[in-house]
Amino acid sequence: MSHTVSVAPLHGRAAELELGTAGNHVESRAEAEPSKPLVDDDGRPLRTGTLWTASAHIITAVIGSGVLSLAWGVAQLGWAAGPAVMALFAGVIYYTSTLLAECYRCGDPVFGPRNRTYMDAVRATLGESKERLCGAIQLSNLFGIGIAVSIAASVSMQAIRRAGCFHYKGHEDPCHASTSPYIAIFGVMQVVFSQIPDLDKVWWLSIVAAIMSFSYSTIGVSLGVAEILANRELRGSLTGVIGAGAGVTLMQKVWRSLQAFGNIAFAYGFSIILLEIQDTIKSPPPSEAEVMKKATAVSVAVTTVIYLLCGCVGYAAFGSTAPDNMLTGFGFYEPFWLLDVANAFVVVHLVGTYQVMTQPVFAYVERRASAAWPGSALVRERDVRVGRAVAFSVSPIRLAWRTSYVCVTTAVAMLLPFFGSVVGFIGAVSFWPLTVYFPVEMYIAQRGVPQGTTRWLLLHALSAGCLVVSVAAAAGSVAGVVDELRAHNPFCWSC
Repeated sequence: MSHTVSVAPLHGRAAELELGTAGNHVESRAEAEPSKPLVDDDGRPLRTGTLWTASAHIITAVIGSGVLSLAWGVAQLGWAAGPAVMALFAGVIYYTSTLLAECYRCGDPVFGPRNRTYMDAVRATLGESKERLCGAIQLSNLFGIGIAVSIAASVSMQAIRRAGCFHYKGHEDPCHASTSPYIAIFGVMQVVFSQIPDLDKVWWLSIVAAIMSFSYSTIGVSLGVAEILANRELRGSLTGVIGAGAGVTLMQKVWRSLQAFGNIAFAYGFSIILLEIQDTIKSPPPSEAEVMKKATAVSVAVTTVIYLLCGCVGYAAFGSTAPDNMLTGFGFYEPFWLLDVANAFVVVHLVGTYQVMTQPVFAYVERRASAAWPGSALVRERDVRVGRAVAFSVSPIRLAWRTSYVCVTTAVAMLLPFFGSVVGFIGAVSFWPLTVYFPVEMYIAQRGVPQGTTRWLLLHALSAGCLVVSVAAAAGSVAGVVDELRAHNPFCWSC
């Protein structure tokens, strides 16, 4: 009996020692084995986005080509309507963006199935017919934004050359320069950057671009303040540009005011890629919708302050002569080197804007190609190493498709280098369907808002009012494009 009792503890200690040794072996094997890649609940690589990266993506998407035209927009509307319209658009954009953020997951906001793209959310909530309509509008508008960004970048590059010309030859010299070669240069840059695999990998470019946007906006506002001090007055009027003295008839006033609405709508146009940005945010807690709402609030607040400063300071400095691009319209001539720096910042920022706005288009086509030809050499990734430090993956479809897309947007931008009118048209066309209509309809369907209730009526009233604004702004921008087409020769590179 005593023998049995004395031996049992020895076996226990031996077993513990053996288990400890075995555990150490298991741990050693586990350490020796390569760790498996971490994935999210949908099987995709672990998302790493945060409030700040999402905010950087939004700021990169909205501040840039839009902010430069706001002084012109305020000049058309005047002191009474200009700032009020900007504040109104900011409120509408923020509210509808919060509705759209709720549509990222179906059902449960934390564990429900993900809608990785805008079109996925529309299909899951409103059906396939609405998805096709949404896809046509979204992809065509992203294509148009790529064109507008290419135009804006080329105008800034052209302005760098013209600023030096004005400095050395005098302000009376016309210093003519075509935007076409600069559009081509920007296109070559985008061919390279377009090989970045997806939006989640563009975060560093978005942060750089956001810093650039703050920098050139600060320079623009500072130059405007200096101009106001030199003038010793605040220019502009309550009603904006109109009358024989300004060379603007009542009908022209109407068209220009409507185009200004389109420009302001374009300046806030990020809802078109909101869910694609939300898809980069790391998994809960907190939920992606909660993080996205905070990112939207931060971004809309920051951009509205910058927009009001740029638009109002530019109008106060130039009055009715405010250019449609504050840094390139040459209300400012000196210091020319500071203008060069500001426009260089604009170009760097627009490199990021182009990528943020076109990555969803790239992803859409490549997902369809992967589904159509699974395992094909056309879609298979290949690792390429340059030296020992640099490694990246490429695929034939990505190289061919993305290069072709950039070439097409570049060619169209050369044919239509009308920054203000193109920006206004794109903003007007995309504003109602993508910023208001689909978010409102998806929210009503997902939350089951009863028909005829106060909330239902208010949401539809908001949608109807924004539709009227969108149609009118599109008409004004088309009139502007027609006027500028009459005087444009796309094949003249020296004029």
